[in-house]
Amino acid sequence: MKSQRRTGKDRPLYMISVAAELAGMHPQTLRVYERKQLVQPTRSSGNTRLYSEADIERLRLIQQLTQEEGVNLAGVMRIIELQSEMEFLEAQLERARSEATRTESRIASEILAVRKSMRADIVHVPRGTIVRREWREER
Repeated sequence: MKSQRRTGKDRPLYMISVAAELAGMHPQTLRVYERKQLVQPTRSSGNTRLYSEADIERLRLIQQLTQEEGVNLAGVMRIIELQSEMEFLEAQLERARSEATRTESRIASEILAVRKSMRADIVHVPRGTIVRREWREER
């Protein structure tokens, strides 16, 4: 078994017979799906397959696609690949949105600081008054 501890839907709980029953399949079907890498159960120290709730959900999806939608296993594999890619891209998009929000906030703060500094440089000249001042650039 892997050394990291899993929680939630990824926690390996069910032996193959229980997983097959929960998914409504024959255990041999689960072995076929494992060979085709459609599902990858965790192995215990005694080499027993242990399926998680996420694995059961995936098995149910495979069953729905093959039996109800008429998709062959190659199509199922492609659908699962595309779903994984979509999840990855959605996570990337969310990170980019967060970064854009942080950048927008930083820029707004910088603009405010520039405006405040510009106000300090403005000299109020009452109407009708002539002000003579030589401007020189400081370096």
